[in-house]
Amino acid sequence: MKLIYRYMKPFFPRMVLGFVIKFLGTVMDLLLPWILAYIIDEIVPHSDIVMVFIWGGVMLLCAVIAVLGNIIANRMASAVSSDSIRVLRNDVFSAIMDLSCRQVDEFSQSTLISRMTSDTYNVHQIMGSMQRLGVRAPILLIGGIAVTMTLDPVLSFILVCTLPFLAVVVFYVAKNGIPLYNEHQKASDLMIGRVRESISGIRVIKALSKGDYERERFENINSTVVDKEKKAGITMALTSPVMNFLLNMGWVAIIIVGAVRVNAGLTAPGKIIAFLTYFTIILNAMLSITRLFVMFSRAGSSAARIEEILEAQPEILKQPANDKVSGQSDLPYIVFDDVSFSYNGRVNNISNISFSVEKGQRLGIIGATGSGKSTIINLLMRFYDASSGNIYIDGRDVRSYDVGKLRELFGAVFQNDMLFEDTVLENIKLDRQISDQGVEKAAETARIDSHIRRMEDGYNSYLAIRGNNLSGGQKQRMLIARAVAGNPSILVLDDSSSALDYKTDAGIRKNIRKLGEDITTIIVAQRVSSVMDCDKILVIDEGRIAGVGSHDELMKNCRIYERISRLQQGLS
Repeated sequence: MKLIYRYMKPFFPRMVLGFVIKFLGTVMDLLLPWILAYIIDEIVPHSDIVMVFIWGGVMLLCAVIAVLGNIIANRMASAVSSDSIRVLRNDVFSAIMDLSCRQVDEFSQSTLISRMTSDTYNVHQIMGSMQRLGVRAPILLIGGIAVTMTLDPVLSFILVCTLPFLAVVVFYVAKNGIPLYNEHQKASDLMIGRVRESISGIRVIKALSKGDYERERFENINSTVVDKEKKAGITMALTSPVMNFLLNMGWVAIIIVGAVRVNAGLTAPGKIIAFLTYFTIILNAMLSITRLFVMFSRAGSSAARIEEILEAQPEILKQPANDKVSGQSDLPYIVFDDVSFSYNGRVNNISNISFSVEKGQRLGIIGATGSGKSTIINLLMRFYDASSGNIYIDGRDVRSYDVGKLRELFGAVFQNDMLFEDTVLENIKLDRQISDQGVEKAAETARIDSHIRRMEDGYNSYLAIRGNNLSGGQKQRMLIARAVAGNPSILVLDDSSSALDYKTDAGIRKNIRKLGEDITTIIVAQRVSSVMDCDKILVIDEGRIAGVGSHDELMKNCRIYERISRLQQGLS
């Protein structure tokens, strides 16, 4: 539970104050039965009504202090746990943002969401309970046993005899319960992934009338989650009935032995009443510790899962520049030097890729689906590092750049890119220092300005999640506007015109050329018409370069490119 300690440590002064208040209130609770026993055994026999009222007033004062102390301490505990978990969530989110794409793939998006939500909730619960039950229950337990020892050591011995049996129950549950919670959390991750998948593809599901099929798939994973949660819950639930049984059997024994001792004149009736009250307090304290233990088991599993994210070292780091990877000013603006890469570390997705692009040139990349076109972009922007070979931008190896500075060079539109639930203006700005005039110019370049102005609030109109209130072509033009708004040095358009008609696509490419001669443009496409006017076209086939050159050169020298072009023109 080092994670919990680390995030609660900055709030220790507030916690200590809360502990002191909680301790004071709990001690007042422990005094009440003792005062009651004193009144019954020492004051009532003397028929001193004044002393009864005086000590009754003391009991009332103790009760008020106990109630107020517990209320104040619980409020402070809630504030500390809320502040701690806020910091933890921020750190987890920041850690997720620093993960490389490979690490995100390894964890999976569903488990990252689960760890950010349900796991942090479990940790939040234990943070609050530690400060409430974690202070009050042990004081009531230890203090109750200590006070009962002073009341009647014989009866206390009966109570103490039950404790070893309780320890055995706790040990058994700890050994078997925590692994079951780990399995439950993993099953929950799968369920979240299934839900995300179904919601994202809900239009496809409805269009193909596959609602019943998806319900059945969800029911299967939901049943698995319920079964694992039930198994873990049943194991942890053993504690309450078993402890209740043991403590209640002890209570019966105390009543029997106590009656015998009172009858024999070895103890007073008030002490028996107080002892039974303390026994009830001890019973409730034990049950509270049991609940706390169950929460600890769940939170321990969650904390370990969160710790995995926080301890994951970012793989994409700035590396020191050296003569082998940087400072070569005679290189073209962008260079791929014998680059190979594998997502799974076994089979290369691209192999021996070498090409160069001069500053201000337009590079087209074309090839079949899955040939490795987007992989080249991922390596250029350093979402992944190449398995072998080097990539240079402006004479420097991309690994020698600060990652943030490197990506500031780019304006990019990716496949399946994201529009956010925000205004059109903020979706294009994306928290960058871009003027409203710059946003409008970018929208004109992407040929979406006229549509935006027809919207109810113009540039202040709100977009739905993922831009679902826009058509496919409107989304792509909005994304292109976002990419060009930042005046990038390198503009990457990865399959950004698939939903555009030929006329609009050609018009946008013409507008982009007007932005300036210093912008290097990389267009990834499957349509020849989108890349045919580029200065250089790269033809990718099964992860390798099948041809490089202009459109006319490739039509003469590259059979793959020629075949693609003729097929798209309707020629056999």
